Amino acid sequence: MLNELDALERKIDKVASLCRDLRTQNSQLRQKLATAEAEKRRLAERVETARDRIEQIVRQLPEAQSPEADTSV
Repeated sequence: MLNELDALERKIDKVASLCRDLRTQNSQLRQKLATAEAEKRRLAERVETARDRIEQIVRQLPEAQSPEADTSV
């Protein structure tokens, strides 16, 4: 009976230790996820800014003439 209780106690200690480890790992993963999501938002903003700048530059370009409309040839 005493041996069974000792074995049960060891098993409970292992489960408790595993639970603590998993909580720590879960916390670390949540932090990594939050960091990755923040980086994703930052990069999406940079892409949007770059897209806006490119669109602005394209609007400033002179209209290209088609070869058929070119009478200087």
